[in-house]
Parts: sequence; C-alpha cells; structure tokens
Amino acid sequence: MIINFSLQNFGPVREEQVLTFEADKSDHLEDHYVIHAGGYRLLKLGLIYGANASGKTTILKALHFLRKLVLEPEGKKTDELDFSPFLFDEESKKQPSRLGIDFIHNEVRYDYAVVFNRSAIVSERLDYYAPKKANVFKRETDLEHQFTEISFGSKIKTDTALRKALESNTLWNNTVLGGFLKINAKLHELSEAVAWFESYLMPTVYTKTELDDFVTARMKDGAIEKETVISILKKADFNVSDILIEDNEVPIPDGLIEFLESQMKEKASSQVKALREKGKITSVDVELQHTVGGAQFRLPFRMESEGTKRYYGFAGLLALLLKDGHIIPIDELESSLHPDLYLHFILSFLINAQKSQMLATTNFRELFDHRDVFRNDAIWFTERRESGATKLYSLADFDTSVVRDTSNVLNAYKSGRLGAVPQLGDYYVGLN
Repeated sequence: MIINFSLQNFGPVREEQVLTFEADKSDHLEDHYVIHAGGYRLLKLGLIYGANASGKTTILKALHFLRKLVLEPEGKKTDELDFSPFLFDEESKKQPSRLGIDFIHNEVRYDYAVVFNRSAIVSERLDYYAPKKANVFKRETDLEHQFTEISFGSKIKTDTALRKALESNTLWNNTVLGGFLKINAKLHELSEAVAWFESYLMPTVYTKTELDDFVTARMKDGAIEKETVISILKKADFNVSDILIEDNEVPIPDGLIEFLESQMKEKASSQVKALREKGKITSVDVELQHTVGGAQFRLPFRMESEGTKRYYGFAGLLALLLKDGHIIPIDELESSLHPDLYLHFILSFLINAQKSQMLATTNFRELFDHRDVFRNDAIWFTERRESGATKLYSLADFDTSVVRDTSNVLNAYKSGRLGAVPQLGDYYVGLN
C-alpha cells in the first residue's frame, strides 16, 4: 500500500508536492476508509479536485511514469526518458526531476526515490524498515562517462558477481530496479520492491482507456470472477444477467502481418512467423445478456451505450480490487457516470475493499455535499499559482476557522475559501 508519493520538477509541478494516504487522527468513517498495514493507518481512497489545467492529471502521470521507469527500462543508452520538467522558468529546465514513494509490502515499509533528467537517472536510493530504517542501495551516475555506480547497505548480503552483473545491466537511463529485472539473480529486498510495482501498482486509467478487452481477458484467465462483475453490474441498475464470451478464428486482416513486422522487428519474429503460417487470428466476441420482462436478450458489446461500456470496465476493476490488493489511479472518475452511480461506485469500493487503494481525479463538485461519504484527509486540491506551478494540498490542511465538522464544504468551496477555483473572465467574446 502507498504511504506517500512525492514529485518535484515534473510537468507543471515545480516545488516538491507530497500526497499522503496516511490517515489523520479523525475516526470519521474509520471502518470503511482505514486499513492497518505495517503499523500505519492508511486510507483506501484519495480524490484530487481542481480547475482544468491545474495539474490534477499530472499527479497520476507521475505515478505511471515511475511505474514504467521500474518495470519497462529503456533498451539503449541513447533513449531519452519521456517526460518534461517544469518549463515556465529557465532554471527548472536545467534542473533534474525527482519522484519518491513510500509503500508497504508484506508488512515492511520501503522508501524509494529517483532523481533524473531526460537523458539519465542521476541518483537513486531504496531504504527499508526492519524495524529501523536501513539502506538497501544507493546509486550515483557518472554523467560524463555515462556509468552507474551502485553501493549496498551494510545489512544487505551481496557478492561481487551480483554487484558487477547489476552495474553492467543498469544503463545510465535505467533504474537499479529495472536493471535487476534483466539479470538472473536473487536479492530479497530488491525482489520485494519490484514485486510491489508489478503486483500492487497498476497502470493509470485515463478517460480514453478502453478497459473492456482487459477485463474480458482477466475474466477468461480467472483473475477476475465473472459472477462478481455481473453482480456489480446488476447492483448498478444495468439489468445484465450474464456475460457471454466466445473465441472465434477469423482470417488475418490485410496488412496486419506487415504492420506487426514493422513494429515488433526482431523481438517477436517467431510469433509473427507462426501467425503467418496459421493464417488466422482469434477474435474474442463479447455479448451482454439482458433479462427484460422474463425474457432474455443478447446484445453485442459494441452496441451497448458508452455508459454501459465504461461501467463494464469499472465493474471489472472493482472486482479485481476486492479480490486482490492493488492501487488503481483513475483520471476523471466521473466520466460517463451518472452522479448517483459515481457515488455508488465509491461506496461499493470503500465498504468492500480490504487491501486495495484508489487514487482518482474528479470534477464532481457535489461530492463536497456528502460528508457521510468522504473524509477530509481523502480530498486533495490542485491549484495553479501565478508562476504556472501546481500546488497540492488537502482539505484536512484547513483549520477549524475555515472548515468545521459541521461546515458545508460545498459552500466553502463555492465561496473561494478553499482555493482551487478557476479564474474566469466575463462572457463577452470580441469578434473582428
């Protein structure tokens, strides 16, 4: 589970901003919001609210970028990292960026931080608590010679062969955790850290992310239980009584082989060759069965409404979150969802999840009118300063002179007392 996530000089974020899942002293909605892990009281939910272009999505992008740094290391030293530092002043463009994350895995706390520019990882470190803080490794990069130097903490047992293999496989634009994925070696602390990124931190879901193929595939392999998805859809008033999945072999579309060869090159030549010889591909067809007036009707998935398609994906994610421990970042959670369904989804997650977390951006302002649904420490705001830099802060940061337990938070936001309000001009548009 995530304790804290920090970012600095990343996109519109210039100074370090920290988002925490550590619960404050309030016991409001304790049973539904708080999970005890590694000696910490951690929140299941974090919601980020703010004006357009205030940096909400950047928080999720930074988390997604960190996941890719670890799990998808660059293959060549010349590959540049795909991000931008803060671009609205000349100094920030020249400075490195930093991401840091504290997390719990198997009841042990790990602190991981990485400093980087577009060309290279500048420095990196991993600490753990067992129970006192100790260093796993430190990494510095000789930027002039493009060489990685790694040193291990005194409590970490390694040998010369492992250290040399790790240094030789950790390119200057790779993380040490990414380099560890390339070698056949055992080191418990590195294995545990990588396992957390692989199994707990999931890719970010954006508004244009098509979840249906992912959910269908996970139902086929048993990672998501179909009956759970059907139950979630029924309770959300979608009148779905069954999900029918069929595999059909169809001829390979014209140009697909050539496209795969151009994109995959030598990495998967054997698979492309086998596909060419077979001459067919497997098409997965999905139909939702609706029961209306006692009769059953099957509707191809492509003919369902956008809201139904979106919630089919969300139902699959929710089933996954309830079965196993994960954190899923979701951008614009309310997209294509009715306000009542939006609240229903959040409550279904909070009441049933035991080991999972969710971090989402939202524009659903009426959420502030539901003190029976949210805790102050689960609500975050992003505000764009005059410099163009993003400021991240929590509703729990305000003292009782601004927000009391009996305050109407929606009215406080509307009046501007909480900030994060768009600065709009008048309605008149001058035309030539």
